[in-house]
Amino acid sequence: MNFEEIGLNEKLLEGLDYMGFIKATPIQEHAIPKILEKKDLLACAQTGTGKTAAFILPILNDLAINPVNHIHTLVIAPTRELAQQIEQQIQAFAYFISAASIAIYGGGDGQEFTEQKRALKGGTEIIVATPGKLISHLNMKNGDFSKLKCLILDEADRMLDMGFFDDIQTIASKINPNRQTLMFSATMPPKIRTLAKSILKDAEEISLGISKPAEGVLQAAYLSHEIQKTPLIKKLINEKPAYESIIIFTSTKKKVGTIVRGLQHNGYKVQAVSSDLEQKEREDAVKKFRSKETRVIVATDVLSRGIDIKGINLVINYDVPGDAEDYVHRIGRTARADSTGVAITLITNDDMNRFSKIEKLIEMEVMKIPLPKELGEGPTWDPNAKPFKRGKKPFRGGKKPFNKNKSKGRRHNSSRK
Repeated sequence: MNFEEIGLNEKLLEGLDYMGFIKATPIQEHAIPKILEKKDLLACAQTGTGKTAAFILPILNDLAINPVNHIHTLVIAPTRELAQQIEQQIQAFAYFISAASIAIYGGGDGQEFTEQKRALKGGTEIIVATPGKLISHLNMKNGDFSKLKCLILDEADRMLDMGFFDDIQTIASKINPNRQTLMFSATMPPKIRTLAKSILKDAEEISLGISKPAEGVLQAAYLSHEIQKTPLIKKLINEKPAYESIIIFTSTKKKVGTIVRGLQHNGYKVQAVSSDLEQKEREDAVKKFRSKETRVIVATDVLSRGIDIKGINLVINYDVPGDAEDYVHRIGRTARADSTGVAITLITNDDMNRFSKIEKLIEMEVMKIPLPKELGEGPTWDPNAKPFKRGKKPFRGGKKPFNKNKSKGRRHNSSRK
């Protein structure tokens, strides 16, 4: 189905045509008509299927037909990166429509806060915000949400994973209760349904391809020991000169720095993105990556849902993610909007059981590729292997020595000063 058949406004269709958007994706085809009918909605679809446009387009359609001079729509997103991404897409889609928007998030300076306050009090039509920063403005009475037409929760599952359940409830209680409410998520855990019951009214439900990567992603894995990982990713990058955009995801900020230094030493154009960086530094890194000045970005999961760049060729999971659903979001950075891409995961002995759970979630077995001979042999695949627990060495044989200093409680020594 194309967007004209869905029944969008002519000005909006002109903008979509200018951007080269003709045919709707399945989530857009199912969601947009229901949103245009002013129904509450719980929508679940995999990453990279066009969920953002599915809720932006009907909102802009309403504003094109019925312009207002107050806050019309509030979009809540889990991270500042995603809030920025959504607001950028709003600006692009609203090219031929008189509708203003702003992204509101923390981490900025006093000038940014003043601009946010001015936009809220001035009745900017579309507000895209992170939960914590929005609550700060609500507590200071910045902005009138009594006439709000629509509340949208994007990446709702991620927000709940980050502990924003109470914040979302607080926000919902401080805005127009007669609004339309839309929840978009990539997965459907029980806590999503709990939240939906509390803030949605007679909601329609859409579920398309829950927790599965896009079909255009070629998935593969290497069984490797920790010491083999960095030499392996260097070889993978060297052997793919046509891959201009590569993201490497790792589990910790410390590893991000280690990997970046190792790659820079070999002359790669690489930058880090983690919560250790200032917001402007992170924005600059993503901007250079988007413009192809930087070939490789090394990041924690702060980037797994907060970047929408066309043409990412390769995603490397340096570490297997802790949550199976995060795997879907990581590799969803490639093969977006019907394109293709490659996702490679490095699996150690400790990761095998966790990766096995990922394969169950996505309902497929990921191809395991032998390590290059020059790197030596890797571990043997054993999905039932238990992770090695680091800590004190186990006591072996004989009686345990008596610890005369050990006691059930702390004793007070009156002689100590």
